[in-house]
Amino acid sequence: MNTILETIFGLLGGLALFLFGMNMMSEGLQKAAGERMKSILSMLTKNPVLGVLAGALVTAVLQSSSATTVMVIGFVSAGLMNLPQAISVIFGANIGTTMTAQLMAFKISDYIWPIVFIGFIISFIAKNEKVKNIGQTIFAFGILFVGIETMGGVMKPLASSPIFTDLIAKVSDIPILGVLVGALMTLVVQSSSATIAVLQNFASQAGSDGVTSVIGLTGAIPILFGDNIGTTITALLACIGQSKNAKCTAIAHSIFNITGSLLFIWFIPWFAKFVEFISPKGPELDVISRQIANAHTTFNIACTLLWLPFIGVLVKVVTTLIRGEEQNEEKEGSKYLDHKLIGQPVFALKMIMEQLEIICEGVQTLLPNLKTVIEKNDSSTLNGVIHTCDHIKEINDELMQYMAAMFAAGSLTEEQASSASDIMIVMENVEHIGMRCKEISDFAKIKIQNGYQYSDTALDEMKINIDLVSQLYESVMNYLRKQEIITPEQLNARRNEIIKKRNQARKNNSQRLKQNHCEREHSELFNQTLFCLERISNDCFNLLENGIHHFQFHNDVFIETTSKN
Repeated sequence: MNTILETIFGLLGGLALFLFGMNMMSEGLQKAAGERMKSILSMLTKNPVLGVLAGALVTAVLQSSSATTVMVIGFVSAGLMNLPQAISVIFGANIGTTMTAQLMAFKISDYIWPIVFIGFIISFIAKNEKVKNIGQTIFAFGILFVGIETMGGVMKPLASSPIFTDLIAKVSDIPILGVLVGALMTLVVQSSSATIAVLQNFASQAGSDGVTSVIGLTGAIPILFGDNIGTTITALLACIGQSKNAKCTAIAHSIFNITGSLLFIWFIPWFAKFVEFISPKGPELDVISRQIANAHTTFNIACTLLWLPFIGVLVKVVTTLIRGEEQNEEKEGSKYLDHKLIGQPVFALKMIMEQLEIICEGVQTLLPNLKTVIEKNDSSTLNGVIHTCDHIKEINDELMQYMAAMFAAGSLTEEQASSASDIMIVMENVEHIGMRCKEISDFAKIKIQNGYQYSDTALDEMKINIDLVSQLYESVMNYLRKQEIITPEQLNARRNEIIKKRNQARKNNSQRLKQNHCEREHSELFNQTLFCLERISNDCFNLLENGIHHFQFHNDVFIETTSKN
C-alpha cells in the first residue's frame, strides 16, 4: 500500500512541478520576448504558410498549443481574424507545441540542479528586467526537468509489475485503445505536453528483458495520437458562448487532430520505421524519448502539409457543422476584451487598443450630434447621444477593471506597464470628454423640454464653438493614429482661437442678457454649455501634452480581415 501511495503521489508531485515549471517558463519567455511578440502578429494576415509559422512561434513562446488556440478564438470572436487565418495559425500551434517534447528528450539529468541554481541566481541578483526574465526562464526550465525526473523515478517499479506490463501489452496490440488512453490522460491533465512528457519517461523504462522499452515506439505512437486529440478539449471549452466563427475555429482544431490520428493509425508500423530512420541510433532505452518527440513533430508537420492546401475545404466542413449566421451586431458589453488573454499581455494589450479605438470613435460622433440637437431641438438624436454616452461609460469601466486585472496578474514587463499607463491616461481623458458631452445633452434636454430657442446669433456662436472643439478632438485622434502631426505652434494657435471664440461668445451672451434680448434661463444654459466645451478642449490638450508621447494607436500591427469567408 505504501509503495502504491508513493507512486501515486510521486507522479502527482512530479506532474505538479512539471506544469509549474512549464507555466513559469512560458511567463519568462513572454516577458523576455517582450514587444518582439508584436511582430509575429504581422504574419497572421500574409498567407496561410506565414500563419502556420506565426502559430508555431507563438506556441513555442507560450509553451502551449491550447493557449495559442484560446488566443486565436478570442481574436476570431472579436472579428480581428477570419476563419481561414485562424485555422492556419492553429496548424502552426500544433507544430509549435512539439518543441516541448523535443526539449524533454534531452538527457540532462546530471545538469538539472546546476541549471536550477544558475537560473535562480540570475533572476535573484539581476537588476535588468530582461536579464531577470531570462533567469526565470532558465530556473523554470530546470524545475520542469526536476518534475520529469521525479515522475521517471516513481515509474520504474511499474515497469516490472506483471499486471501493468500485461495492460501495456494490450494497449500496444490494440492501437485504438492507446488512442483512448492518451486522449483520457490529456483530458484529465489538460496539457498534452505533460502527458507526452509522462509517455517519454515511461517509454524510457526497461521491460522484463531489461534491454528494450516497456512499451516501445509502436505502442507509444497511438497514445501520442490520443494526446493530440485530448488537447482539443480546451479549445472546445473556450468557444462556449462565443461567435459562430470562434466555434468553427475550435471544431477545426479537433478535426485536424482527429483526422490525422485516424489516418496515421493505419500506418503505425511504417510510421514508426520512418521515425526510427530520422532519429539518432543507439540502444532503444537511450533514444526512444527522442523518437517519441520526433514522431510528435513529424505527425503534426505531415498533418499540416496534408491540410494546408485544403483550408477552404475545412472551412466549408466546419461552417456546415456549425449552423447559423455569424452575429455582427454590437454587443452591449465590450466586444474585444477576453479575460482568458490576461496572462498574455501582448495580445491582451492589442485587444484593449482595439476596444479603446472603438470608444474614441464613439466619442467623436457626440459633438456633431449635439450640434444637431441644439440647432434643431432633435429629441431622437438626443436619445442616441445619451445612449452612446452611457455605453461609453460602461465600456470604459470594463476596460479599467480589465487593466487592473492585468496589473494584478503581474505578467506585464516594465515597457508593457508603461504602455498600459499611457492607455489609462487616454481612457481617463476620453471618459471625461464623454461625461462633458453627457452634461451638454442634459442641458439640451432642458432646452427641448422647456421649448427654449436661441437667437440666430447665439446659435451661430454655439455652432462655431462646438465645431472648433470637435475639430480639435478629431485632430487629437488623427495624431494618435499617426495620421496628423501637430506642432506646438499649431497647438497654441488652436488653443488661442478656441479661447477667443469662447470669450467672445460669453461676452455677447452677457450683452444680450443686459439688453433683455434673451431670458436668464437661456443665458445660463448657453454659458453652462460653453463651460463644458471648455473642459472638453482642456481634456483634448491633456491628451497631447500630458505624457502621451509614447502612445499611438496602431503602435502594434493590426490584423486586417479584408477577406471574408
